[in-house]
Amino acid sequence: MSLTSPRQFLLDLYASAVASVSAEKCLPAYLPQPSPKGRTLVIGAGKGAAAMAKVVEEHWQGALSGLVVTRYGHGADCTRIDVVEAAHPVPDEAGRNAAGRMLQMVQGLTADDLVLCLISGGGSSLLALPAEGITLEQKQAMNKALLKSGAAIDEMNCVRKHLSMIKGGRLALACAPARVVTLLISDVPGDDPGIVASGPTLPDPTTCADALAIVHKYGIEMPDSIRQHLESGAGETPKPDDPRFARNAHHVIATAQHALEAAAAAARAAGITPYILSDEIEGESRDVAQVHAAIARQVAQRGQPFSKPCVIISGGETTVMVRGKGRGGRNAEFLLSLAVALNGCEGVHAIACDTDGIDGSEDNAGALYAPDSLARAAQAGLRARAMLDDNDGYGFFDALGDLVTTGPTRTNVNDFRAVLIV
Repeated sequence: MSLTSPRQFLLDLYASAVASVSAEKCLPAYLPQPSPKGRTLVIGAGKGAAAMAKVVEEHWQGALSGLVVTRYGHGADCTRIDVVEAAHPVPDEAGRNAAGRMLQMVQGLTADDLVLCLISGGGSSLLALPAEGITLEQKQAMNKALLKSGAAIDEMNCVRKHLSMIKGGRLALACAPARVVTLLISDVPGDDPGIVASGPTLPDPTTCADALAIVHKYGIEMPDSIRQHLESGAGETPKPDDPRFARNAHHVIATAQHALEAAAAAARAAGITPYILSDEIEGESRDVAQVHAAIARQVAQRGQPFSKPCVIISGGETTVMVRGKGRGGRNAEFLLSLAVALNGCEGVHAIACDTDGIDGSEDNAGALYAPDSLARAAQAGLRARAMLDDNDGYGFFDALGDLVTTGPTRTNVNDFRAVLIV
């Protein structure tokens, strides 16, 4: 790769990041040894769950069976582990039925049995089993409201845990007295395993009061059934001191930091100095973009705090407060805000993509920005700032032919951003 092709350079960085956190690369070393005296049951949920299940099938010595649920289009060809596809980010009937099947499947296990739980981002909506007295429709409405509110992922998952029959450690308790080993691909800033997919097999330190405070913080309306469920404490989750978790174990096998380090290594191999800002950046996408733009301008125009050529890399999970009616996930939103802030600054190129290959609910992973993006958009009659106000990053970059479309990657460590300054 040479500097004559910044677009390909950025695409190569993204590909390196995604490959580094694939189940094929990360999972085999974490498989429990030796095999248990009793049964081995595989369960799991998330955008990477089917790919993880396939790797288990390929490497496990001995009998196994099980069920995992993943997003539509993210399945894998498993022969011993059932794969169910369901809706994300708003749960559907398929996810609820899969969660019910999973709870039934783990009944009657013994202390000699092993439950291998495969968890990745997206599992919160895919493994949807509302608590007693709460309907799926009410859970769907709450999910939609949380997604539109701009709440951080830990806040959303706190609420989800306390409205569920399976999240927040309840699935692990249903497996008792079997030993539960959970392997996680983390999509949350800070890599707290209890937050990934709302921690179905991990104890939960948060409370119903915490969940209520989050709902009130964002002004989300809730039906009486949910209010009563939280106010009464009926939705309380099992806590870290619960002895039923004592024999269990968990391992975070892939993270955003792994992906950023792989991209940095690819940049160095191409002769470009990388700088990793952070693997856990949160906040409004458009605000995060303005900070990245300010750093890029300082590098481009003043050689501070880094000398060019260089590439600034970051990860984490930004959010979007939906105000308009346009299309686009948080990465397209980030990149359009970056474009507006840079205003054609010479020598700055960028990519922003979700590592799962799906930016929000669209069909693209993200998009690419170049110094001439705004000029090309103006020639096409596009008004960048107006499209940003309408949350239409998808429409903007689609018109320029600059969407990045990979299809599902079957892993998920959240956002990947790289800003190249030459």
